[in-house]
Amino acid sequence: MIQSIVATIKAKAGQEAQFQAVALELVAAVRANEPGCLLYTLSQGEAPSTFVFMERYADEAALAAHRGTEHFKRLGRAMGAFMDGPPSIMRMVELG
Repeated sequence: MIQSIVATIKAKAGQEAQFQAVALELVAAVRANEPGCLLYTLSQGEAPSTFVFMERYADEAALAAHRGTEHFKRLGRAMGAFMDGPPSIMRMVELG
């Protein structure tokens, strides 16, 4: 089953550009190295400090593989320095 995730992240005030730079590095790494990832985008919300990752994986194995990659672990830690609290994660299974 196709797995989808929407992760909403708030960057610390004044650190939006730094967060965005690291997050876009993650987007590029995922797109280049994860064939099981069908969609991986970063958007900025109406509030400039709000960012949203939209992710779509071929199956649970592809999602698990994503979480285990070196680039996800390394860049996730780097993004954490610019985040204002934990992300809000909505995990879904595509029905049709």
